[in-house]
Amino acid sequence: MYQSKINSKYSEELAQESLEWIKSVTAEPINTSGDTDNFFEVLKDGVILCKLANALQPGSIKKVNESKMAFKCMENISAFLECAKNFGVPTQETFQSVDLWERQNLNSVVICLQSLGRKASNFNKPSIGPKEADKNVRNFSDEQLRAGQNVISLQYGSNKGATQSGINFGNTRHM
Repeated sequence: MYQSKINSKYSEELAQESLEWIKSVTAEPINTSGDTDNFFEVLKDGVILCKLANALQPGSIKKVNESKMAFKCMENISAFLECAKNFGVPTQETFQSVDLWERQNLNSVVICLQSLGRKASNFNKPSIGPKEADKNVRNFSDEQLRAGQNVISLQYGSNKGATQSGINFGNTRHM
């Protein structure tokens, strides 16, 4: 039941967009179909993910394990996740190695790739998804700050002296 709930969040469109993006960045001849079976097959050994990290920033992952042994594939996935965090993907948008390797939560893998895809423009690579917002620092003068202190908003609980004292609804409490 729980697994079907996770699987229901999986978006074939976003998965396909992620795979097409990986293909454009790495120039690897991968199948970009977004169905879960293909998405899993393309990424499960972590090799393509490592090649993606190295395409974004050469030398990010020194050793890519081409072996199909489980622990070697898990090492690849872990190395990719470490790079993704270093590239600025927030921890809550990454996934656990088992989410991909054991096919537990492919949606979280899509989320991570989408997040990384938004960061790709920082590496002069094509990016996917919405453009990330730039920091918007505001500098107010002392005069502007003082002017703001004279404004009394209703959030402060002041309503020009009007209070609710003396207003009774229903019966009063007799103690």
